[in-house]
Amino acid sequence: MTAPTNLDHRGRTPAATPAAADDGRTGTGAAWLLVTRREIMVKATDRSFLIGTLVTLAIIVGIMVLQVVLAGRTSTYDLAATPSATSLASQVQAGAAAIDEDVVVRPMPVADDAAARAAVLDETADAWLHRDGDRWVLTTKSGPNDSLRAVVQEVVRTEALRANASAAGTTLEALERGATLDTAFLDGDAQRAELVDAVAFAFTFLFYIAALMFGVTLANSVVEEKQSRVVEIIATAIPVRHLLAGKVLGNTVLAVAQLTLFVAVGLVGLAFTDYSSLVTAVSGPVVWFVVFFLAGFISLACLWAVAGSLASRTEDLQSTTTPLTFLVMAVLFGGLLLEGQWQAIGSFVPPLSAVVMPIRLLQGDASWPEALASLAILLAAAGVTVRIGERLYRRSLLQSGGRVTVRQAWRAEE
Repeated sequence: MTAPTNLDHRGRTPAATPAAADDGRTGTGAAWLLVTRREIMVKATDRSFLIGTLVTLAIIVGIMVLQVVLAGRTSTYDLAATPSATSLASQVQAGAAAIDEDVVVRPMPVADDAAARAAVLDETADAWLHRDGDRWVLTTKSGPNDSLRAVVQEVVRTEALRANASAAGTTLEALERGATLDTAFLDGDAQRAELVDAVAFAFTFLFYIAALMFGVTLANSVVEEKQSRVVEIIATAIPVRHLLAGKVLGNTVLAVAQLTLFVAVGLVGLAFTDYSSLVTAVSGPVVWFVVFFLAGFISLACLWAVAGSLASRTEDLQSTTTPLTFLVMAVLFGGLLLEGQWQAIGSFVPPLSAVVMPIRLLQGDASWPEALASLAILLAAAGVTVRIGERLYRRSLLQSGGRVTVRQAWRAEE
């Protein structure tokens, strides 16, 4: 393994220009800032990146639109009834909304059974309600309709109980006293529980996708510059640590900007669904998630850059990025599967805490002092990771001749 260029104690080559050797500044501004701008512009004008962002936005909007359509959708059924069933059909019409708000029943009076049967066969009516001995029958053309059947069954049951109670000299209410079962939630209601599960999944999935997509892109960028030996030219003009800082910050800005866009669109869309009353309740945890995402992503981005610097060819990336891929997957499964005490512990373990603590805040299981403590630990871990990653990056970036191990990079002389 050879090092075509020796680095001094500041991570620069001896051939560095006086301006670069001084403080890493060029005539147009700080070197790291120029690299950051370049990373942002290259990515922001990349067609695949733009298409991917638009497709994700389309999916988010599509899900929201589907929620609105399904929430406002009602099913209307024409119920054929002969004179003997007209009264019950009217009761079905009146009670349908209370049983299922998405079902509307319209009674359709017919002269006799033959007319009712004909109406169902030619689909003028959706079903035929009639009596057969001491029981009621709901007849349809080919198969039962679960929504309509549930409504009719509940009305028939209620009316039968009422009639039986009257015959026994009591009331329906007296018969049903103590026979009903209500549901209750110790933490919010059913609607909030559903939304919490959906948003928690979104937190975890968005972090996983961003960390993987931007991380792989960053590692590829580093190894391509190293393989083409362009990095050797860049290193003669600016300190290597400035190159690392620019790449990490550029990708972090893009990742956070994209995530913020997705979150904003999601919250706006949520306001038009049945969960509109809960938008304020989830907005706080969402802001916490963006902050935790920023801290967690910076440390991971630095490690992805190191993975790229350890490789000498694109083919080496599979082995150098495998540990990071497993780490990101661990965050994914941790966010999805951890519960109870394990979830509480995971909310203080970086980088898992970048996902788990916002989820706990969303669930109402954590207080803001706990969130601040977790964030402080995550930031401290990010600082250590960046410091270690910067050393590995500087000592491996200009080494060629094969894949560099972490131990070799750590022990390499500058």
